[in-house]
Amino acid sequence: MGKGLSSAHLFAALKNRHKRGMNDSVSFPGGNWPEMRTGWVWLCGAGPGDPGLMTLHGLNALRQADVIVYDALVGDRLLEWAPQAEHIYAGKRGGKPSSKQRDISLRLVELARAGKRVLRLKGGDPFVFGRGGEEAQTLVQHGIPIRIIPGITAGVGGLAYAGIPVTHRDVNQSVTFVTGHDASGNTPCGLDWAAIGRGSEVIVIYMGIKHIAQITEAIIAGGRHPDEPVAVVRYATHETQEVLETTLSRAAADVEASGMGAPAIICVGRAVSLRQALDWQAMAAGEAPRSLDPLDRGRPAEVS
Repeated sequence: MGKGLSSAHLFAALKNRHKRGMNDSVSFPGGNWPEMRTGWVWLCGAGPGDPGLMTLHGLNALRQADVIVYDALVGDRLLEWAPQAEHIYAGKRGGKPSSKQRDISLRLVELARAGKRVLRLKGGDPFVFGRGGEEAQTLVQHGIPIRIIPGITAGVGGLAYAGIPVTHRDVNQSVTFVTGHDASGNTPCGLDWAAIGRGSEVIVIYMGIKHIAQITEAIIAGGRHPDEPVAVVRYATHETQEVLETTLSRAAADVEASGMGAPAIICVGRAVSLRQALDWQAMAAGEAPRSLDPLDRGRPAEVS
């Protein structure tokens, strides 16, 4: 398992230079940056964890918001960029007491109607298995104007931090993003895992670690080789990031033995093998790549 890097040093340096925090210390490039108006709700993706992956539009929103309603995976260091705002926790964690989704959405409506500039800060991207579409629809149904700020989703950015490209010309021409549980917390009954296994060279599974045994068995039953590489990335892009490399047939047992749990992203496919060459965090720690040719091509990575 590898431990990830973060932007903590950057935040510490800037805080030492500017006692009032980032809110007054960042100058934006020229241009007409959007103004957050009273009574509006901006739904913003905070990225998978590393605060350096927040977009400039997200930073602009943090600087203007009167109140921030944030999710469980939004780190405190991001909230430090908005010392002027009220911070309201609305995290939802599987198996733990959590706010009901409807209550969260109606709270956003209430705050907007009170004339607040409201920032709804969600981990990853709000429209990728983040229920951002539901929240946005509820707001619009109640007459609340909205703005959407996309974020980096864990299924792309989190895997990149683990050194796994979700697309590679020698590996795949398709990638499928799926969720490992439905609204009830069970494996989605509407998903044909065997068909997904046959039809997509790389499969990225969100929120699937609880049902990893059932999922991997279904993918193997659909025809995938039991020895196909699998990576499980926990706390992707955080300082506490862990990466488990395994195979389809061993994934469930290895996850149990390692004690890995949520939040985690699972990647199935030969793209996982490329981590042997592209584990940039290990390189930053002084380790040499495990293989320069993990696909055994016997040729340069680029031939044209």
